[in-house]
Formats: sequence, C-alpha cells, structure tokens
Amino acid sequence: MNKLSALTPQPLFHYFEAICQVPRPSKKEEKIRKFLLDFADEHHLKSKTDAAGNVLIRKPATPGMENSPTIILQTHMDMVCEKNSDKVFDFDNDAIETVIIDGWVKANGTTLGADCGIGIAAQLAVLTSTDLKHGALECLMTVDEETGLTGAFALQPGFLSGSVLLNLDSEDEGEIFIGCAGGIDTLATFEYKKETVPENSVALKITVAGLLGGHSGDDIHKNRGNANKILNRFIWNAADKFSARLADFNGGNLRNAIAREASGVITVPVSDKENVIEAITQLTKAIKFEYELAEPGLQITCSETELPSQIIDKPTQQQLLHSIYACPHGVLEMSTRMKGMVETSTNLASVKFADGNKILITTSQRSEIKSRKEYAAETVESVFKLAGAEVHHSDGYPGWAPNPNSEVLKTTVESYKKLFGNEPVVRSIHAGLECGLFLEKYPHLDMVSFGPTIRGAHSPDERLDIATTEKFWKHLVDVLANIK
Repeated sequence: MNKLSALTPQPLFHYFEAICQVPRPSKKEEKIRKFLLDFADEHHLKSKTDAAGNVLIRKPATPGMENSPTIILQTHMDMVCEKNSDKVFDFDNDAIETVIIDGWVKANGTTLGADCGIGIAAQLAVLTSTDLKHGALECLMTVDEETGLTGAFALQPGFLSGSVLLNLDSEDEGEIFIGCAGGIDTLATFEYKKETVPENSVALKITVAGLLGGHSGDDIHKNRGNANKILNRFIWNAADKFSARLADFNGGNLRNAIAREASGVITVPVSDKENVIEAITQLTKAIKFEYELAEPGLQITCSETELPSQIIDKPTQQQLLHSIYACPHGVLEMSTRMKGMVETSTNLASVKFADGNKILITTSQRSEIKSRKEYAAETVESVFKLAGAEVHHSDGYPGWAPNPNSEVLKTTVESYKKLFGNEPVVRSIHAGLECGLFLEKYPHLDMVSFGPTIRGAHSPDERLDIATTEKFWKHLVDVLANIK
C-alpha cells in the first residue's frame, strides 16, 4: 500500500498527497500559491496575498463559537529540496514520489516535504471540515521559510487579525514548543588564481557520502558527521604530507542542513600516488571508527580521475584548507535556562567553487540568546578573516522567548493530557521558527507550536510517522474546539 489516500486520518493525508504533487522549492512558490488560492476559490473561502506572496485563507467561526478569539493556523509553503546524488529529479517540475514503509511516509530518494507540507494539509483539512468546532480562522502560509524567512520578514501589520497563533511546523509529537532559537548566516569568500597542473601528476577524486545529515538546528547535537569537515581532513593531510594540490571542493548544499555529501579533486606527483592512496585508506579506517555508531552508513572512496586543466594557487589552497579545519561546527553551548537544550551552535553548511575564481563557504549560527548568536557568528568570521577571506553576515532573525504563562499553552497542555493520558513536554526548540518574527509585528500574539513526528528533515531520509500524525490531528481538532 503506497497510496496516502488509504491512510487515516482523512482528509489530512488526502491533502498531503495532493500537496506532494505540487513543486514548491524555496523562492519558487508560484505553483503552490496558485494551488492554495484555487483551493480557496473552490471552497468559497476568502483569501488574499501580500507583496511577498504570503497567502491567507479565512473561514468563519462555527455555530456557538462566534465569541471565541480568532485563531491563526500558520505554516510555510516552501520545502527543502535535497536528493541523493544518484537520484534523477527536477524539484521545479516533478511531483514527490511518496512511499509507505514500516509505519512511515517517505519519499523515493528526495526530501519528502512533510516540513511543512503536513501542516498545510492540516490547514486545508480544517478549512474544508463540516463537523469541527472552532472560532474564526485565519490560515497563513508564508513563503521562503527555509532559505531566508522572507515571508515572515515581509509580513506587515494589519495583514492578520487573530490573537492566538498555532504554528504547525514542529517535528516531535508529544512536545509543545513555546520558544525557538534565533539565527544568522556567516559567508566567507576566497578569491584564487588558477595555476597549471605540475608535470607528472595524477588526479584523485575523494568522495564522502552516506551521512545522515539532517536539520542544522534540531539535529546538531546528535554527533553526526559533517561531510565538509571530513573531506577537508583528507585533503589537508594529503597537502601536508605529499604536496597535493587542490582542483575542486564541492560539499554540502543548504545553509540549514548538515552536509551529507562532499567531493574533492586533488593532484599529486605520480611517484606519490600509491603512498597517498595508502594514507587515505588508513585515515578512512580511523574516521569510520570514529563514526561507527553515529554514522554507520558513512562511505569514503578514492579513485583516479581525469587530470584537471587547472588547480588553485598554493597560498589560497593553504588558507582555505586551514580555515575549514579551524572553523567550528556543532554545539558550542548547552542551555543553562532549559535543561537538555542546545543554546548555541554553528553549522559549516557548504563549500562551493563559484564563478569568477571564487570559493564560497556558507555557515549558519543559532542561539536562544541574541548576544551568543552574535558571538558565534563573530567567532566564525574571525577564523576566515585570519585566512584572508572576505566575510559578511546575513540580517539574521530573532528568537522567540518562552512564555510559560501563556493561555493557549495551558489549553494545549490540558487537551493533550485529556486525549492521551500523559503530560506533554513543554520546551524551546534549537531551530528557527517564524514565531519570533511574528511577535515583532504582532506583539500581542499568544503562540504555541506542535506537530507530528518527522525525522531526517532537510535530507532524503526525511520521513513522517503515520501514528503520530493521527495524534497530531486529534490534538489540533480538540485545541481548536477549546480556545474560548
């Protein structure tokens, strides 16, 4: 059985399957926006968009709930577009291929888009319901959450009228989120000169693959390997011991994903070829031992490849390799305010050769504390400035400070206890939610975030737990009925 229409609850999975047919890369939300606006027209619901492309669909209160506060259900319409290297797929045009395996919904070789497609599906299911109780609803779907929070940044006062916001972009059923980390990106650019390959050289391609990757906030504490850091160890050692020269380095993809794959091309003297391969073999054994529990699928390969036409100049090579080695990655501080939560982290997201003889390194920093976020970004900046790179930061986005006295939190917790007989976990999340930006524009909002269990978000291992999706739906329906 691979049809989502056969799963319960319906119509939630019906709409999720429909959403999977609509391409929705970040910054390319035209098709999903049309889908949502057409949906509103079909069901005679009022809708509007703003200059950024955010969509708002309204539904009146059900009988007897007219005096309840207006509730905002909020998700984002874009998805992270990651695929396995051997998967042929066009995210701009192809539908996500869903499969059902052992109680999970997955995609075939790509990200699934349950982040935040299942939240959109929940909004559509509520909007078309005829048997649910709720106050007046505003369903907000923002653009470009994954690569810049563009929609949330652009949201203007007056677009929304609700006083309670339920963010449906969380990934741990049984946990209710009342805060999140703020974030900032730090980008470093090296300019290099091209040089000819030394005579009597041979080229070797080193590839790192099979890593779990994952969300650079929610998974950063799980000791997963970073393909950029691992690949750099091989190239750094080959350069240090055998005068290897660098021709290419291509690792990672998205700023908010831990790098899963990376590959590099080096040249070495023909006379050193076998010694280099042996050194790489020995280092491979050591690194696989390091990650044997955290990364059982780690694959490291080295093979001879076509000799490149050019290499980068040696000074830039040294600056690049040393700075990647020195650049921190992972958890920097654990929270002293909320036990077990990461306070501050940094992600070495991608290393790419770009046009104009440039190498672009993208990193991202997160923290629940604004000054710590800035400190982490300045630490990374210092590493790359010492190596001679040009460095700049993104504008960043604010965190969401927890409010343990929230009224909607009390309703959400009591609902969960009543439905499932146990206490939910209430916590902050070390990931960026749009809630912090909403509070800047609408400081009166009372907010919580919850959702079904999603694992492997931002990677082709992304999967949605079917059983917790049913619990999420029941919880959402009951919360809507009890916000009065």
